[in-house]
Amino acid sequence: MIDNSIFENKKAAYFTLGCKLNFAETSSIGKLLAENGIRKARAGEIADVCIINTCSVTELADKKCRQAIRKISRRNPGSFVVVTGCYAQLKPEEIASIPDVDLVIGAQEKLNILDYIGDMKKSDSEEGKIVTSKFKDIRSFQPSCSSGDRTRYFLKVQDGCDYFCSYCTIPMARGRSRNGSVADLVKQAENVAAQGGKEIVLTGVNIGDFGKTTGETFFDLVKALDEVEGIERYRISSIEPDLLTDEIIEFVASSRRFAPHFHIPLQSGSDEVLKLMQRHYDTALFRHKIEKIKSVMPDCFIGVDVIVGVRGETEELFDETLNFIRSLDISQLHVFTYSERPGTMALKIEHTVDTKEKHRRSQAILELSEEKLKAFYNSQIGKKVKVLFEKPGKGKPMHGFTENYVRVEIQNDPSLVNQSTELILGGFNETGDSLLPA
Repeated sequence: MIDNSIFENKKAAYFTLGCKLNFAETSSIGKLLAENGIRKARAGEIADVCIINTCSVTELADKKCRQAIRKISRRNPGSFVVVTGCYAQLKPEEIASIPDVDLVIGAQEKLNILDYIGDMKKSDSEEGKIVTSKFKDIRSFQPSCSSGDRTRYFLKVQDGCDYFCSYCTIPMARGRSRNGSVADLVKQAENVAAQGGKEIVLTGVNIGDFGKTTGETFFDLVKALDEVEGIERYRISSIEPDLLTDEIIEFVASSRRFAPHFHIPLQSGSDEVLKLMQRHYDTALFRHKIEKIKSVMPDCFIGVDVIVGVRGETEELFDETLNFIRSLDISQLHVFTYSERPGTMALKIEHTVDTKEKHRRSQAILELSEEKLKAFYNSQIGKKVKVLFEKPGKGKPMHGFTENYVRVEIQNDPSLVNQSTELILGGFNETGDSLLPA
């Protein structure tokens, strides 16, 4: 039993790096601490406990995490510093050696954080600061849902991954694939609706793999969530192309609440590189998915992930990727530069790409992404749409998104926050990243 009296009048600061899943989990940690008497520190206050939820997708992510740990420690002198997340799971000793870090907790333990904070007394022993399980023992699943000032909520429906791609450490950082039940996740969505939330993004590590622990399927979840009253929109976050079934695509096209918006990782447009990556599909399957989506949802927004400069990617194979992507009817590209990750199978591949060439390839994909996004936005001008507006940042214009993820900018009008508004799309704003009303 936790003695809540030790948490009275305590203040917590939170810092999250990485994916939407991390933000959802940090939100759940914040709710847990608040329920036990630890409130969120206000601007200018020094926190008693700092929670840093980390990412480790690349070497740069690790570096940003170390910088964040030092920065938040300086801003909150004397605070009890807790580091969790993927970096904490993969390299706990490295984090424990950073001055001022008091506790490092892994993926299995993070959502039971109160069990490990104790009396928040600092320890001099680096070994005593670490509480992590081996990745094969990461079994628990707890739904998480981010909330706050945003109109959009992020609902964690799945965690972990069984794919073991050659370049990736996520299975070691988050464990095997597991999920919540459809019934429990529907309740979470109903809670969001009761709080006035209008849009939910379904998040996870490999959400198409949903059902491993409950005997259900992702399609079962999608159909059940579509029945929840009060939610206007769902978005499906990144889903593997081999798990995005034609059945799901056709359902989204005719559903009441699922937005015409997909994010699908390609990673490479070369079949040879896909094999080196140990991906579960080829370019023919990927092309079929894009063409299927566009055949039933011509205005669908399709975002695509690409990794450049992986081991084995010769200049000729990169050109294959560039030409393949150019041929696809997609809307935007998210580009990642390959980073060596210890313990991955990719390190056995001999051919490497130097830093300068990685940068050139990244820029080429980014330029293609800008072309694709501008073309997609241009195709939407003159169309009647519903825009769900969000609370603007201080001194910033108001913006919102259409169902098919077109960013729309208008003059500030507080009455429109979290409201769906019909309008006709006009031309681009001054910065070229949004459309304006006609």
